[in-house]
Amino acid sequence: MTKSVLMLSPEPPYPLQGGGAFRIASLVHYFAKFADVDLVLFSESGRPAVVPEGLLRSQTVIRLPVHQTNTAARYLRNARRALRGVPPLVDRLAGHQEELAGILSGRRYDVGIIEHFWGAPYVEQLGMVCNKTVLDLHNVESVLHARCGETSGGLVAAGQRRFAGCSEALEGRLLPKFSLVLATSATDAAMTRRIAPGSRVEIYPNAIPEMDVPAVLEQPVVVFSGNFEYHPNIDAVRFLVHSIWPEVRKRCPELRLRLVGRGDSFIRHLLPSGMGIETTGQIDNAMAEIATARIVVAPLRAGSGTRIKILEAWATARPVIATSVAAEGLEYRALEYGQGQGRESVSEPLVQRGNDDLWIANDGHSIADAIVRLNADPERRARLAAGGLRLFRQRYTWQAAWRTLDANWFASQ
Repeated sequence: MTKSVLMLSPEPPYPLQGGGAFRIASLVHYFAKFADVDLVLFSESGRPAVVPEGLLRSQTVIRLPVHQTNTAARYLRNARRALRGVPPLVDRLAGHQEELAGILSGRRYDVGIIEHFWGAPYVEQLGMVCNKTVLDLHNVESVLHARCGETSGGLVAAGQRRFAGCSEALEGRLLPKFSLVLATSATDAAMTRRIAPGSRVEIYPNAIPEMDVPAVLEQPVVVFSGNFEYHPNIDAVRFLVHSIWPEVRKRCPELRLRLVGRGDSFIRHLLPSGMGIETTGQIDNAMAEIATARIVVAPLRAGSGTRIKILEAWATARPVIATSVAAEGLEYRALEYGQGQGRESVSEPLVQRGNDDLWIANDGHSIADAIVRLNADPERRARLAAGGLRLFRQRYTWQAAWRTLDANWFASQ
């Protein structure tokens, strides 16, 4: 008998741009193999997602009110949310119980999945029509806000700390109500169990489809990819252009820095002129752009979950230099640069653990020195890229991730 699955999502699974879309699409493809999948999509545009034929049985859109995206409007909205003690994106999706009830009327599902914690308050409503309820936890929101607070200042930091506290309280209350919570890594699973001891948590790693390495020419370019509307990526750009890139530019003037992804209007004020820095804006094929890089960097100082940007670089056989925060939750063998405690004078490699899949560096000087050294060593870049590609194919393709679903929970349903 064909099973039925309901997915409630605040972002579309397609186009495959960004970590959220890749993760949601992976679950759509997994369930479509043996179940009828109905998607309920929150959308400001009111337009349904354009999804490959045969994946969905139906799609319904809940339209969100239009919000201004300029910085002043965002600060004002979030100030009000902080005063009310409601996390921003939870607030964004709130208030649609009646509309959702109309959509679900007369339906019954084997499994109901909520994508992102932002929709978790709808768990009891889904539980009325679903035999099992699942929360796909892309990030641990309380941890994300706490870390954003650590890399911010003034009122922004205070607001992030406020959101961290109210997110953790909400996580502790809502997560145990789900039949299952899917975390991106063992790290996030441990955090989730600490915050919500009564919840059942299993690991479903972030992954991307298996693909051939793009046949493109390497350019003298260092690439950082991401959604630059996202606070951790904005902070990473600030760190990169002020604490890393000037030293790289001085020692390797032939290198350019390319920032790949949408939201470039949010970071232009951070970019100095005359430093070989360029942005792409939103592009159709970020993977092809990443594949041209001589080196890929992920200089994140805040965030939660695991980073699709590293998986994309591995899949395109590019060498990666990342901070410990950026690489958190991924299983890898690494060469560590510096001591990661603000002592920027230390740049010699200190710890070698087997053949490396990426290089880890945390302070500005160490990251810059790692870029310079890799730039001068094509053989080492090739070995690093090969290690990342091998690890990607072993652990971080959709097919590899799906095996964890079969083994952990869904095979018995």
